[in-house]
Amino acid sequence: MVDTITHEGHLLAIILRADFQRDGIHFLTPESFSQQLGYMKRPEGYAIAPHDHNPVPRIIEWTQEVLFIKSGRVRLDLYAPESREYLESRILEAGDVALLAHGGHGLVMLEESEIIEVKQGPYAGEADKTRFEPVDESRIVYGDGK
Repeated sequence: MVDTITHEGHLLAIILRADFQRDGIHFLTPESFSQQLGYMKRPEGYAIAPHDHNPVPRIIEWTQEVLFIKSGRVRLDLYAPESREYLESRILEAGDVALLAHGGHGLVMLEESEIIEVKQGPYAGEADKTRFEPVDESRIVYGDGK
């Protein structure tokens, strides 16, 4: 299953659930994204030819990150771009992958969790993000997914 979360025409997040399966290769992100998220399921014996990647200049405006939930349960809180208004939350579990594309986000560990994060670098420290107040726990609303 794939959850796609949008707000006012902005793609905020794509969540690839651990139980998702489909033969072949499938990219879940638009070609315009600076971070591409794809899924592959190939049969035994299938080979990807050895290759490397050519230097291609790219302009990256927004940092996008991918979270791999290795273990545990995590609540992902999503916020509107610019206004930082709280929108909704989703539960991420072991094996889930989330691409955070636009808008704000926060994470709350619902149990001890291991997360692998991948994003564009180099990391610019505090210049790379603006922190703001999290949603009050009494206002948590879960979207259509988990």
